[in-house]
Amino acid sequence: MRFLPALLMVGLAAFAQTATFTRPSEYWAPPGSTFPGKEWEQIVKPESVGFSAPKLDLLRAWLKTQNTTSMMVVTGGRVLFSFGDTAEVSKIASMRKSVLGMLFGKYVAPDSRVLHATVKDLGLDDMEPFLPIEERATLQDLLMARSGIYWKDADRDGPRKGTIAPGTHFSYNNWDYNAAGTAFEKMAGRSIYDALETDLARPIGMQDFDKAKQRKIQVMPEQKLSVHPEYAMYLSTRDLARLGYLMARQGMWNGVQVMPKNWAEFQTTLVTPASELWPVELRRQFARGPSRWGYGVMWWVWDEPIGNTSANWGHFTGSYTAMGTDGQYLTVIPGADLVVSHKNSNIDQQPNRNVPMFEYMTILQMLLAAKL
Repeated sequence: MRFLPALLMVGLAAFAQTATFTRPSEYWAPPGSTFPGKEWEQIVKPESVGFSAPKLDLLRAWLKTQNTTSMMVVTGGRVLFSFGDTAEVSKIASMRKSVLGMLFGKYVAPDSRVLHATVKDLGLDDMEPFLPIEERATLQDLLMARSGIYWKDADRDGPRKGTIAPGTHFSYNNWDYNAAGTAFEKMAGRSIYDALETDLARPIGMQDFDKAKQRKIQVMPEQKLSVHPEYAMYLSTRDLARLGYLMARQGMWNGVQVMPKNWAEFQTTLVTPASELWPVELRRQFARGPSRWGYGVMWWVWDEPIGNTSANWGHFTGSYTAMGTDGQYLTVIPGADLVVSHKNSNIDQQPNRNVPMFEYMTILQMLLAAKL
């Protein structure tokens, strides 16, 4: 079995009871020898890699009836399926959180003690002073959405401010993610977008990345709740596929370790089961039915124990995904060696368009059904 290196295991120690598995070595797809250059290589005959062309055509026809604007599927480093304008750059919504998680690896993996730096240590003081219990929240808590820091009266149905000990309760709370962005820039000594360009975009050859299009959005000053901005990101479908392939290859890109070894596994090890998600709507959506997504470290993780053998593995065993509002998804399905990049573009201009999770799961099921 493969295990996280000692430094990263320190970071997970407090969550040993919930992070219950590590992927067996035979589970991971072998490192691909094919990586895209300036352009992605296209698979001409899907049957040559074990997929049915007629069934993929059916998927394409169905997508035309939905709100999907673009989609790319990669296997073995080549494009199996493409739909819509995959070069269009648009806002990726909350997928930004998973991308930031990837960026953290370079700065955290060399010394995981930084995961235990508190919000006070990191200088994350906000418009509302931290309560004593909140001051104990760590960077690790932020990355796992478990800080226990809540805006006063921001959600009357949620936990009350000052009542939850950091590290004990998952809450999909944008304060954690936005503050994590501020923490990253303090640690790295540079902007998120500079790091995105030099640490990810250039090394993996993103075709459409434009740093000038990235921008922060100050979302809470009017309510006098937070100084930490949303670090919005604008990327294309085909560039997101490169990020997914980098994750699928455990940070390796054409012989170069772009992201620290094991960082992808650290991010995608289950920490919060679907049954413990909050808000309640997430729990209802993911704890039952076909969408069993729990949470790891800034990535959503399929909530199904992997075990030591393949005897009980399902189609989505070990899968993980980034998600953004209204239909932005980047999913890695290691058992099938698939990376799926999906966009509902221009969500700022067309906020009523949506590809909800149940529809996206149908897309994934249709894709897997095309395997021969």
